[in-house]
Amino acid sequence: MKKREFLKVAGMSGLGITAPAGVLTSDNKRHFVLEERKQVFNMSGYAAPKLDTVRIGYIGLGNRGSGAIKRIVHLENIEVVGVADILPDKADGAKKELEKSGQHPKTYSGSADAWKKLCDRKDVDLIYICTPWALHAPMALYAMEHGKHVAVEIPAALTVDECWKLVETSEKTKKHCMMLENCCYDFFELLTLNMARQGFFGEIVHVEGAYIHDIFDSLFQKEKRFELWRLKENLRNGNLYPTHGLGPVAQILDINRGDKMDYLVSMSCNDFMLQSKARELAATNSYFNQYAQKSFRGNMNTTTIKTNKGKTIMLQHDVSSPRPYSRLHTVSGTKGAAQKYPLPEDGTQGRISEGHEWLNATEFKKLEAKYQPEIIKRVGELAKKVGGHGGMDFLMDWRLIDCLRNGLPLDQDVYDAASWSVISPLSEWSVANRSNSIDIPDFTNGAWKKNRPVDITLNDGGNTGVKS
Repeated sequence: MKKREFLKVAGMSGLGITAPAGVLTSDNKRHFVLEERKQVFNMSGYAAPKLDTVRIGYIGLGNRGSGAIKRIVHLENIEVVGVADILPDKADGAKKELEKSGQHPKTYSGSADAWKKLCDRKDVDLIYICTPWALHAPMALYAMEHGKHVAVEIPAALTVDECWKLVETSEKTKKHCMMLENCCYDFFELLTLNMARQGFFGEIVHVEGAYIHDIFDSLFQKEKRFELWRLKENLRNGNLYPTHGLGPVAQILDINRGDKMDYLVSMSCNDFMLQSKARELAATNSYFNQYAQKSFRGNMNTTTIKTNKGKTIMLQHDVSSPRPYSRLHTVSGTKGAAQKYPLPEDGTQGRISEGHEWLNATEFKKLEAKYQPEIIKRVGELAKKVGGHGGMDFLMDWRLIDCLRNGLPLDQDVYDAASWSVISPLSEWSVANRSNSIDIPDFTNGAWKKNRPVDITLNDGGNTGVKS
């Protein structure tokens, strides 16, 4: 690989935003151009050798991790080899839960790096990471370097440098690095993806996604957040959690597989809630004194993105305001449109339009039957029973294991993990620089022009058994 020489850009180094020597515009240094990087190996469309039985190690057994181990035991041809958590009671609890289903994992706990011993094992194929955000990239890198495929919770990385390291390590080791963006497997999102593939919406011109979720109180509850890690993340000001909204619409736009994101601009309102809550708590609990004078992110962040083909993406992030849950999921094309939130009251998954009005429930159900994705036909009803955010988590796990078992390319590769995650640090820079625009790196090094779209046909594979 050609050695990359980095030029630190004013106001960007603290976010891990660095640019190789190249052309910088003079307008407030707001754009950076990446030196062309030789791609070691194209992981888009890569089919790793088949694994008849996928041997899994889990790291992080809190809210996400504990749910993951309960789902995985419903799949055949898997073995949970080990579980790791810094808290011994979490690791022991996971072991006992898995033993109910005939799994006998070894536990790794008691120290901050006990998880490395799990990654060091020779009898592990996949490391499944469900830890706080700052640990995602370091753990994923270590696991790939030790010969393991990686499934990592969102976001996959917090800085631009981490995103590049994930890409380069995945290419070097030929190990998959999939970000666990479960919203790509929600039922309406899969339906609209299939409809877009078949031309229902015509040419897509604009999409919207979001993570609007009131978790304000839990940010300050130590029993729910280990060492209040999520509150600490909110000291950064930007779109901290872009991928729930971005992932599904990026697949609809064939981002990294026919189009790419070019640049973004981002704006945050002021913080009207977080600091005042920290000061309120500090008045009676000295533990919160460390947060009382801190500056937190603005309640609402809005980020807009332009793609190479001239499409636009609007993303929003707000986890503190008292608003109903929404991921927006809006698709606008030359022939039709779709929108999921607010959820319809007629029992349908969302709204579809071929003109100026949304179709009624009867018309919607006809389209739903016509465009039902194959994965929903095969596993959808069982996924709803197993659960995990209504079943989408189980669909994600089933598809991941099925691809590994059959030697198929994954629906989400390392370029998706990097390009979807990098929106967060880039939005921070834009917010800090009066919402100036900033280029989005092309982690595929131009391969997006020839990479094939995600295969949703299930013409190959689809044979992973499920236990009721």
